Amino acid sequence: MKNLAVLLSASVLAVGWCSPAMAQTTPPASDTAATSDDAGAGPDIVITAQRRSENLMTTPVSASVLTGNDLSNKGVTNVDALQFAMPSVVVNNFGQGNDFNVRGIGKAEHNTQTTTGVITYRDGVPTFPGYFQMEPYYDIANIQVLRGPQGTIVGQNATGGAVFVNTNDPIINGGIHGYANANYGNYNDFGFQGGINIPISNTLAVRLAGFFDRRDSFFHVKGPGGTAYPYDSGKMGYLAGRVSLLWKPSNNFSALWKTDLDYLDSGAYPASPFWQHSSLYPTYRRDLYNIELNAPQDARDKFIRSVLKLEYDTNGGVKFRSVTGYQTGNTMYRADLDGYGSNYGDPTTITAALPAGTTKNWSFYDTVNERQFSQEFNIISPDNKRFTWLLGAFGMWNTYKFPAPFSNFTINVCYPVTTVNACLYQLYGRNPERNLAAFGQVGFQITPNLKLELGGRYTASRSTNYVNVQQYGALISQTQTVKSDNFSYKASLGWKLSNDQYLYGFVATGFRPGGLNVPVGLGNPAPFKPEKITSYEAGWKANWAGGHVRTTVTGFYNDYRDFQVIIGYPTFPTFGIELNVPHSTKIYGFEAEMDVSLGGFKFGTGLNVLHSELGQFYASDPRIAATGACDPLTGGNAAATNCINLLGRRQTYAPNVTFNVSAEYDFKMGNGDTITPRANFGYVGSQWATLFQNVSRGDLLDARKILNAQLAWTHKTLTITAYGTNLTDQHYVAALNSGLYFAGAPRQYGIKVLKVF
Repeated sequence: MKNLAVLLSASVLAVGWCSPAMAQTTPPASDTAATSDDAGAGPDIVITAQRRSENLMTTPVSASVLTGNDLSNKGVTNVDALQFAMPSVVVNNFGQGNDFNVRGIGKAEHNTQTTTGVITYRDGVPTFPGYFQMEPYYDIANIQVLRGPQGTIVGQNATGGAVFVNTNDPIINGGIHGYANANYGNYNDFGFQGGINIPISNTLAVRLAGFFDRRDSFFHVKGPGGTAYPYDSGKMGYLAGRVSLLWKPSNNFSALWKTDLDYLDSGAYPASPFWQHSSLYPTYRRDLYNIELNAPQDARDKFIRSVLKLEYDTNGGVKFRSVTGYQTGNTMYRADLDGYGSNYGDPTTITAALPAGTTKNWSFYDTVNERQFSQEFNIISPDNKRFTWLLGAFGMWNTYKFPAPFSNFTINVCYPVTTVNACLYQLYGRNPERNLAAFGQVGFQITPNLKLELGGRYTASRSTNYVNVQQYGALISQTQTVKSDNFSYKASLGWKLSNDQYLYGFVATGFRPGGLNVPVGLGNPAPFKPEKITSYEAGWKANWAGGHVRTTVTGFYNDYRDFQVIIGYPTFPTFGIELNVPHSTKIYGFEAEMDVSLGGFKFGTGLNVLHSELGQFYASDPRIAATGACDPLTGGNAAATNCINLLGRRQTYAPNVTFNVSAEYDFKMGNGDTITPRANFGYVGSQWATLFQNVSRGDLLDARKILNAQLAWTHKTLTITAYGTNLTDQHYVAALNSGLYFAGAPRQYGIKVLKVF
């Protein structure tokens, strides 16, 4: 029962998933006409994430920008790889979802009821906050990652940061142009993607883009005792497409419509018990990619997203903007939940040698529908005035539906027995969520070189559970609502010392809604409260050597309150519950970035150094047997066992150091051809997966050290590239969930061919 509580803990869904990083299929590398609006296309890096076109080097925000070319050159094909291409970003991927953290803030619990503190936008609308995290990057214009609290001028509030994924737009009167890109690599990996711009008239253009990738599994999966495994072991096949339509009947009005369709069949998210990969249990140690299972696996996402962006510019320069998003999808997952073959070794010996409760025979299956509608309105003043302003309103309605009957969500603790109610935890129901907000910002140019900006946002959130649970034959129903509201603000001051030197500082607050705990036999437990953060930041941005060298140095301090965490229920520790850390968590550090461009030589590097510490807080680790009440504030009485003072513990998913470096050089050949060697390295320091920091339970995730390289030959409009990712073949843990280790992608290599037309 205690392990089931850990899994379900505080949400309608709190079991684990993982998928390896996708094979090396790249976004467009040279479709220059299609990427003319790239954030890094000119001498200045322009960001649009704050609803205006702003020069990053003179904007009071910490951000990193990767163009479509950058993504291709660094081997960034999906969200996992972002952490190796920019500082402060950490992604722990368990397949059907992930924990995305920036500066140690974002999401720390694997469930749908805990919202994310790092919001990902696709073409201006927030994406699904729970599932569908493996959407590939293809036909991308740029990705903008903003660090720190966001919300006063961005659609949805965020405590850790925001990621803006912008795909290529159609170009009116841009002619027919596009690209085709194919690749083949190890693991029998074959991929293709392409995009084409088609002008229809002087006011209308369409762009079509597509993506396909298939490969064999990274894993060697056996059945119990080394027998043949008859189910899917992780063979992957992804298919995605996008149609974009731009209509501009006048200089004042434009309508941009984009629709994405994705069918992402990951085959499975193989995972294995942490103890099989720990030096503490050498008798049973094995490689992350050698797995033994006794239950079937499946993993498939399918969804559609449609975005409509309307803009009208008045003759006076005021802009009216509307961004509407609609998304609907279905995710299906089936797994051997304990990653354990029932006949592996001698169960009696294993149980005696390992922590209690780590060996069992559990299986899992779910199919979940999610639907989201969002609407944002902006009124934006002209950019070239001494006084500027922005007004906005935002609404988002998201619903998780766990369809009837009970069998569509099942945890079976007696696998392979499947029909005994006393072995089954099942549920069906729905969880609608609503977020409404109004926000605004004003800016005043105090002097030509000194600007003050003030922004504020009011948010009202609501989440409701309509859930029916069948817990080992006992029926439980839950109808419960939690509401959260908040006013957050940002005040910044930017000082342009010269055309090449810029200083800024700000204070900003952020907010993440509270949520509901699913019933686990104790009635309807209390909801958990919102998280709040106050962030202080100062930065120095500079251009050197005539703009060939850009540097940014940033320092930040975060006071993080009411951190949401799953612990043992204070008065009944064998059950898990999500609640709030009663004292503030301190997170502070600094970042430094540098980009160099000298002729054919390009060099970039980024560094984040982070310190985090939890305030005084007592909790029981729900994975370990306990007796007696463990009061979060006082620790309870002497009779309480497994009641741990977590004061000073590091924040989860908050490595002390992240670092990245990249370099390339264009060798010009006599016939006009170019040969370009490239290399990039990303380092993500070790991190704790839980606040309990129990090494014997697999909580410490080792550092990730990923080296990628390419060698490209360009002849006119044709580029052939040999690529390799994770060249040292580091076998690293991409996530810990439910006692299982999910592996990151191993070494991959191959050839890709790009044709631009």
